[in-house]
Amino acid sequence: MGRLIALAVCLAVAVGLASRSEQTPTPAPVSAPQAEFSAVRALPDVVAMASTPHAVATPQNAQVRDHILRRMATLGLQTQVQAADAVTSRTFGEDVYVAGGRVENIIGVLPGADRSAPAVAIMAHYDSVPGSPGAADDIAGVAAALEIARAIKTRGQPARDVILLITDGEEAGLLGARAFFADHPLAKRIGFMINLEARGGGGRAQMFQTGPQNGQVIELFRKTAVSPASSSLTVFLYEQMPNDTDFTVSKDAGILGLNYAFIGQQFDYHSPTSTPQNLDKGSLQHMGEQALSAAREIAFAETLPAKAPDAVYANTFGDHILSYPQAAGCAVLVLAAVLIGLGVWQARRKGALPWLDIAKGLGAALYLIALAAALLRLARRMTGAEDGFMGQRVLLAQAARWEIALLILATGALIIAAAAAGRGRMRLAASVLALAAGLGCSAFAGWDAIGAGIGVAGALLALASFGRPTGVAGAWTGVLLSGLIVAIGLQVVAAPAAFLVAWPLAVGALAAALTGMGSRKSIASLAIVSVLGVFALAWLLGFGHGIFQGLDLPDLLATIVWLAALVIWPLVQPQENEKKARTLGLAILLLGFVVVAVVRFDPPWSARFPQASQILYYVDLDTRRTLRISRTPDLTPWAREVLAADGGEIVKAKLPLLYRRELDVAAAKPIAATGGALAFAGTDGAKTLSLTLPPGARIAALDLKSSIALTDVTVNGRPVEALAKAGQWTRVRWQGAPQGVTVTFRAGGRGALEARYAAITESWPADAKPLPPRPADVMAFDASDSTAVSASRRFTW
Repeated sequence: MGRLIALAVCLAVAVGLASRSEQTPTPAPVSAPQAEFSAVRALPDVVAMASTPHAVATPQNAQVRDHILRRMATLGLQTQVQAADAVTSRTFGEDVYVAGGRVENIIGVLPGADRSAPAVAIMAHYDSVPGSPGAADDIAGVAAALEIARAIKTRGQPARDVILLITDGEEAGLLGARAFFADHPLAKRIGFMINLEARGGGGRAQMFQTGPQNGQVIELFRKTAVSPASSSLTVFLYEQMPNDTDFTVSKDAGILGLNYAFIGQQFDYHSPTSTPQNLDKGSLQHMGEQALSAAREIAFAETLPAKAPDAVYANTFGDHILSYPQAAGCAVLVLAAVLIGLGVWQARRKGALPWLDIAKGLGAALYLIALAAALLRLARRMTGAEDGFMGQRVLLAQAARWEIALLILATGALIIAAAAAGRGRMRLAASVLALAAGLGCSAFAGWDAIGAGIGVAGALLALASFGRPTGVAGAWTGVLLSGLIVAIGLQVVAAPAAFLVAWPLAVGALAAALTGMGSRKSIASLAIVSVLGVFALAWLLGFGHGIFQGLDLPDLLATIVWLAALVIWPLVQPQENEKKARTLGLAILLLGFVVVAVVRFDPPWSARFPQASQILYYVDLDTRRTLRISRTPDLTPWAREVLAADGGEIVKAKLPLLYRRELDVAAAKPIAATGGALAFAGTDGAKTLSLTLPPGARIAALDLKSSIALTDVTVNGRPVEALAKAGQWTRVRWQGAPQGVTVTFRAGGRGALEARYAAITESWPADAKPLPPRPADVMAFDASDSTAVSASRRFTW
C-alpha cells in the first residue's frame, strides 16, 4: 500500500508542477516601469490591427500597414516601405510549387551610437491568412516588436542600430522576408535577428531556432531568458522538419539569432477565432519579456554573439537553463553508468539481483514502449478525427480532455508493464493486450500496418520477457540499461538530443545508487525515489506537453512513458504477492478509453470553438460545369445544405487547381463568370505567357506542363526553379497581382505548353443563391465563400 500511495503522490505532485510551469505570466500593467515590457501597453495595437482579416495585397492589410507606420513615427523611428514582387519555389511530390505575391515590408530604424556596427533586427509579419484576424499569428509579434522598441529607447541610445523589420506576405510563402534579404541594402547590415511568431493563440513562448554554431547565442539566451522554454532538442528537431518561418530566410543568409513562438490554443491558429479577445495576453507578455531581454542585451553590447560550437541545453525549473558543450554529454553518461554500477553492486551484495533478471527488465522496458505506443495510437484512431490540421480540429477544440485521456492511458500502460514484470504469470495476458491494441488500430479508418507492427512486437516481447517473477532490482537495472544504451547512441549520432534520455537516466541512476537498486525496502527509499521522481516527471511532462501540442502523433508519447520509468520504476513494479496490480492497470486503461469515448461522441463545437466550413462556387469555362465545393474533411449540416441548394447530388471529385485531396462537390446553377485572359507570345526561343485577372480577383492559380525542359524561367520578373523537366507540373499560386501573372522562359526546340488557370475572387457570386446564415457553432474558414473560375489552353511553338 505504501508503494501505491507514494506513486499516487508522486504522479499528482508532478502533474501539478508541470501544469504550473506551463502557465503564462500575468500581463504587466500600463503602470509597469517604462523600461519593462507590458502586454497591456501592447494590447491596443493588437486590437487596432487584428479587428478583421488582412491577407497580403488586400485593402485591410494596407490599413494595418498604415497603423504600423504611424506607431513607428510616434516612437521616433526612421521608417520606409519596401514594395516588391517576391516568389519562391519548392518541389513537393512530383510537382513544383511556386508561390508569389506583391508585398510591402515596413522597416523602422532606431539609430544607434555606431551606425556602422552590425544591427540587431526584430522581425514579425503583419499579414494574416484569409479569413483570420491573425491576433496571434502574427499581430501579437508586431505589437510586441513595437513595445520592445519603445522599452529599448527608454534606456537611451543603443550601441548599434535596432531595426524593426515587419514583413508582409509571410503566410503566402515567406515572401516579404525573401524580398528584403534579396534586395534591400539594410539586409547586409543585420548582425543578429530576433523573430517573433505564433502557431496558436496561447501558451508559453518557446525559443525553437537559432541557426548553426549557436554556442555563444545560447550563452546569451541563458543569461537573459525569463522563465524560458527551450532546448537543444527542440532546435535540433525543428531543423529536421519542413516547417518554415521568416527566420528561415535570415538563417539562410548566415545571420544568427533567436526565433520565438507560442503554440498553445492551436484551435485558433489560422482561424477566425484568432481575435484580440481570444488571445492569451500572458503569451504576449511571455514572448515580449523573452525578446526584450535578449534584444536589449544585444542592442547595448559592444560585440555580437559569434559562431561557436553548438551547445546542449534545456530549461530545468524557473529561470534556470543547464548548458554544456556537446562533448560534455559523455561525462553525464559516465556518471550515470557509475551510479548504475553502484546500485547493482549493492543489490548483488544483498542477493537481490539475479543476472537473468536484468535481461527480463530490458525486455520489460521495450514492452512498455510498444504497449504505450499501441494504446496511444489506438486512442488516436478511435477518436475518428482525420489526419492533417483540418482533420485534427475536432481534437484541438477539446485539447484538454484529449490530453487527459492520453495521460491516463500512458499511466495505465506503465502500471501494466511493471505488473507483468513483477508478478510473473502474465506472459499471455500481456501479449494479448499489446496485440489487441496494435491490431485494434485497424478497426478504425482502415488497415494500419504501423499499429499492427507495434502490436506484434509488443506481443513477442511479452512472450520473451514475462514468465517467472522478476525482482525490482533486476527489472530496474534492465530498464536503466535500456536508457543507457539509447543515450549512448544519441550521443554519437544526435548529441543535441541526447540529454532528453541522459538527464532522466542520471536521476534514475542516482535513485538506484541511493536505494541499492530498490533492494532496500524502507520508507526512506520510497521517499528518495518519490522526490527525485516528482522533479524528473514534472520536467518530462513538459516535453510530453510539447509533443502533444506540436505533433499529432500521440504514439511518440510512449518515449516519455519509458523515460519516466527510468526514475520511478520501483514505485510502479509490484511484488510477486501483490494481486491487484494488474487489475489497477486495467482499470486505469478502461478509464482512459472512457475519456476517449467522450472525445469521440461528445461534439465540442460551440460559439467559442465553431466547426470550420470552406465553401466555394466553381465555374469551369471549358466544360461549362458549375459546382458548389466544400474543402473541409467533414461536412457540417450547414455545408450539406449549401452544397445541395441547387438540387445537385453531393459526390467526391478532384480539382488539382484548388486542392490536392478529394473534395465534396455538387452541381450548381450556371452563373455569369469571367476567368481572365491568357496570352502567349515569343520569338527566337524566348517565350512569354501572361495571365490577366478579372476585376476583383486577388488570387491566381496557374498550372503549367511543358513537353520539353525549359530554361531561364521567371514569374513576374523573378527567376524560379520550375519547368525544368518535361512532363512535370509547375503549380503557380500568386496573391495580389493587379498587373496579372507573367511567366517567361526559353525553349531549346519545338514544344508545347499545357496551361490550366483559375481566378479566385473572395466573394460569393451575386447571381447565385445566397448563402444561408451560419449557426453560431459553424464558421467560415480561410478563403471560404469565394468564387473560382477556371479554364485551360494549350500553346505550341
